[in-house]
Amino acid sequence: MSRPRILVLRALGLGDLLTAVPALRALREACPDHHIELATPRYLAPLLDPDGLVDDIVDTSGLAPVPARPEPDIAINLHGCGPQSHRLLTALRPERLVAFGNVDAGIDGPPWIEHEHERARWCRLIAAEFGVSGLAQLPTLTPPPEVRRGHGPIVLHPGAADPARRWPPQRWVRVARALREHSIVLTGTGDEVDIARAVADEAGIDPAAVYAGATDITELVRLVSGARLVLSADTGIAHLAAAYSTPSVTLFGPNPPSRWGPPPGPHIALWHGPDAPPSPGPVNDALMAIAPEQVMAAARQLIGSRGG
Repeated sequence: MSRPRILVLRALGLGDLLTAVPALRALREACPDHHIELATPRYLAPLLDPDGLVDDIVDTSGLAPVPARPEPDIAINLHGCGPQSHRLLTALRPERLVAFGNVDAGIDGPPWIEHEHERARWCRLIAAEFGVSGLAQLPTLTPPPEVRRGHGPIVLHPGAADPARRWPPQRWVRVARALREHSIVLTGTGDEVDIARAVADEAGIDPAAVYAGATDITELVRLVSGARLVLSADTGIAHLAAAYSTPSVTLFGPNPPSRWGPPPGPHIALWHGPDAPPSPGPVNDALMAIAPEQVMAAARQLIGSRGG
């Protein structure tokens, strides 16, 4: 007899998936006999494989229709508060839909709390629907067995998909120069290769240390999980550092760490709040208020605490 099927929707990016890891772990604990499928971009699958949090990936992106599969017994919306994402799941005709309440979608569920931390939000939904208590909100994942924790280079990630979260490259240059006594590599997406190369060039870092555009998710996991330190804005790689308890300094703006910040651990979140002085250009004011010297000091604090 086949196991009951649960289909979970979280068809977003790297950081978004990682903030849902505690809820996925709670779901696995609450429903150990169910076959759990996650509708998310397939390239993210290697993140979850070692921990067995899901049984299968349904390759899905954004609000595109979920590819046709047998009707799930339970559909869970960890994607948003609807109505679009709710309707994607109701179209699958599940026997039960677990989601936050939304009048427009005709869904009765727990209330959405706008300023709730993203990890806590999804844990609350699973707790309310499955009776799970004492949920750990640590997004920890198992690192590859061959990785030597803390023995890798400093990972500096100067880009971000959202222009408002892109700290000026020249500031990253100052940070990189200050930490040049340590091994540094620069990461980024294919669209951020030029930024990473420019920072490396001005900081006097070997061009061979620019990994931007050259790492898949598996390689990025190895790099981050073994890194001495990760420096970045509030973007996917910061959540990856949190998932592997790798020391990190994360620069926040426009979203505050109270909503997207790291869990307790070897992490420093820099944030100047909504009252930061106005700055010209598209970069968020709170992010622009962070000085390179603050990032340098935070980096040295974490490196010193690890004895390196």
